[in-house]
Amino acid sequence: QVQLVESGGGLVQAGESLRLSCAASGSISNIMRMAWYRQAPGKQRELVAIITSGTNTNYADSVKGRFTISRDNAKNTVYLQMNSLKPEDTAVYYCNAKTFPVGSWGQGTQVTVSS
Repeated sequence: QVQLVESGGGLVQAGESLRLSCAASGSISNIMRMAWYRQAPGKQRELVAIITSGTNTNYADSVKGRFTISRDNAKNTVYLQMNSLKPEDTAVYYCNAKTFPVGSWGQGTQVTVSS
C-alpha cells in the first residue's frame, strides 16, 4: 500500500502562487488515478483536480485555469501548481491515490490565503 506525504503549503497573499507536492513511498506509474482534494473548516472535502496514468486531467470549475495537476512517475510525485490564489482557496489539501483494494490518503498540508 502506497504512503503519501504532502508538502508545500503555507501562508500567502491573494494573487500569489504555491506548488504542492505529494511524495509517494513507492511507484505511482501503475496507479490509474491520482487526485488532490481540499477541505475547509466546517465544509465537506471536495475534489480539486484529477490526473490519470495516461496524464488526462480534470479540474473543479472553481480552480480551472488557475491550478495545474501533474505527475512525475520517475520521482513518484504528483504536483499541484496553484496560481492566482484567492481567500476561498484556503483549506487543507490532501493527496489521494486510487490504489487497490483501498485508496490511500496523505496527512494533508495547510494552505492559507489572506486578502
